[in-house]
Amino acid sequence: MKTAKLILRRKARYDDGAIREMVVWELPEPVPASLHPYKYRFFYGNNGVRMVGYDNERGKGDHKHINGVEHPYTFSGIRQLISDFYDDIQQVRAHES
Repeated sequence: MKTAKLILRRKARYDDGAIREMVVWELPEPVPASLHPYKYRFFYGNNGVRMVGYDNERGKGDHKHINGVEHPYTFSGIRQLISDFYDDIQQVRAHES
């Protein structure tokens, strides 16, 4: 019996107190509504408010949250997922200052 395998866990705090956290698991089977074997949750926020989030919640599939608005997300690999997440964080941070 195959089990879930943690393949990424990173957490960082920015100088302004914002937090970035990324967690990715490789699963024996895809999460319902996703076509790949990964379960992930990415968070960027400050003072308890999520400003950027990526996840593939069971039944919803791959999607992202930007400043409280949910958008579809097309998953094309872990590296691209990380890159897209960092790009969205940069855009949000640029609009904060």
